[in-house]
Amino acid sequence: MCLGVPMQVLEIRDDMVVAEIDGVQREASLMMLGDPVAVGDYVIVHAGFAISRIDPAEAEETLRIMREIFTPEDMA
Repeated sequence: MCLGVPMQVLEIRDDMVVAEIDGVQREASLMMLGDPVAVGDYVIVHAGFAISRIDPAEAEETLRIMREIFTPEDMA
């Protein structure tokens, strides 16, 4: 199953970000994202791409629901 996961941006390197959720860090390309992104923002990461920027409250609510449904292994 493929899901887009809200992740917080830790670092920006050219057209890539390092994003993290629950201690798991992933690199994601900004190539598909038209909006500017800053460290601390939340983005939806899917298949190695940041596909949208998301409001922090919405990100936290989405993550709360995902944590209820999925195991940590499902979200890694």
